[in-house]
Amino acid sequence: MQDATNSWGCLTGLELVSRGKMSARERKFFGHIQDAWGQMVQSVVESFRGGVSAWAMLSLERTLDRKLREIGRLIVEHVVNRIEPEDERELPPQERFDGEYYRRKQKSPLRNLNCLFGRIELKRCLYQPLESSGRCLFPLERRLGIVGGVATPALADEAAQAAADQPQRQVLDGLQERHGVQWSAQTLRKVVVAVSELYTPQRHEAQVQRLLGWLREAADSTGRGHSLGPPVLSVGRDGIMLPIVARDKYQEGSTATVAVYDRNKKRLGTIYLGQMPESGQAALSEALTRLLTDVLARWDGTTPKLNYVTDGGHHPTEYFETVLSPMPDPRRPDKTLSWEWIIDYYHACQYITLLAEALFGPGRAAFAWAKKQRQVLKTKDGGVFRVLRSAGALRTTRGLLGIEKDYSRGYRYLRDRAAKMNYAAAIRRGLPIGSGVTEAGCKTLFTQRFKQSGMKWTLTGGQPILNLRTISLSRVWPTVRDQAWKSYATVLPPTHIAKTTSPSRKPRRIAA
Repeated sequence: MQDATNSWGCLTGLELVSRGKMSARERKFFGHIQDAWGQMVQSVVESFRGGVSAWAMLSLERTLDRKLREIGRLIVEHVVNRIEPEDERELPPQERFDGEYYRRKQKSPLRNLNCLFGRIELKRCLYQPLESSGRCLFPLERRLGIVGGVATPALADEAAQAAADQPQRQVLDGLQERHGVQWSAQTLRKVVVAVSELYTPQRHEAQVQRLLGWLREAADSTGRGHSLGPPVLSVGRDGIMLPIVARDKYQEGSTATVAVYDRNKKRLGTIYLGQMPESGQAALSEALTRLLTDVLARWDGTTPKLNYVTDGGHHPTEYFETVLSPMPDPRRPDKTLSWEWIIDYYHACQYITLLAEALFGPGRAAFAWAKKQRQVLKTKDGGVFRVLRSAGALRTTRGLLGIEKDYSRGYRYLRDRAAKMNYAAAIRRGLPIGSGVTEAGCKTLFTQRFKQSGMKWTLTGGQPILNLRTISLSRVWPTVRDQAWKSYATVLPPTHIAKTTSPSRKPRRIAA
């Protein structure tokens, strides 16, 4: 196989054209480049022929964009087709991949390959397995990192990043407008799934490094007037109902966030995790636990304040009791970490409103009492007990003007979780008391992408998109992308394979 640098070397050897030493293929290539360059120069000359105007400037830039893209397309097509020699007999007679041997057959064209500059044609040699039946291998495609048999790595990355944020129709229109790519929805989904499978294994390490970087930044910060102690590592998790195909009822997807706050209570960044609906939310719990364990094990500074802010639902409660509360300290395995669970303040306020309407009935009196009690809950030590005493006294002296069931539900919620509602003390220690970060995570991870008009999802179809969104929102996409493609050759199977029934039969050509 020729060295890829040699295939580019001919582009810098323009003097060979005048000496007549270029092959017919190279002369044809430079002829196309010369034509495209001439057209581009002509467009520049003609742009302002009718005078200087905004329209002329717009036309110039759009024309240059098209012409430069065409030149890029010609260069990419020429370079990739020079990597393998024209005569396949110069290639190794056998290739070994994934423990199996393949024998060289003939070259065949792939007519539906796209790069950032548009559609190109790639000729690559086919290798057939030595067994009586099996799949054929295209080594050049695997080495180039062709995704799904249709896209170069750069184009696949752009398509996947767009699909993480936009509906597929919008992505397809954008690819056609910017890159001249005409894909079906099925092809786009195939590329997105392939990129997700490639990127997701790299997500964990990138998120760990990002959190460690924020912790270092937070540790270097200074408090206003005085130090507020170590930075804060705050964890939250929540659920959101999603429309699922062939299901009468919505099902609950799950979100987890890990945020770092500096000594000025400024949030430096947030890492996001998400999972499509599943029984028990085991996958999300496993990913979150692994992330926290690795971050705390590698952190070499003062142990941060460990904060867990959620509502009092079943899954958040179970996770705290079974995972966070007994979590061992990586530095002192004989001791456990001190996680402090705080019930979301704004969630608690909803139950104060429930109490108020049960006591006074809907109206100004209920609003005024609830407003006062919310302030008491937030600013007074033991504020939740003051709220409960006030509600109990009013019920005894005045009775209820609202619904008994609502009063009992609100009272029990605040009473049973009172130990996790000392908000005044938490504020003094610089701990967040609201789960707004996690609530926003549900919105950005799921609502903005998964709950648009008319959308329904399968569990397997939604998870690749969700994985890509967690990478993007966690601000680790460049790190994940670079690491994934650097390790591509050793971890990813062939991107395009053709079925054959017998080595004696000529393998059929399959368009990607």
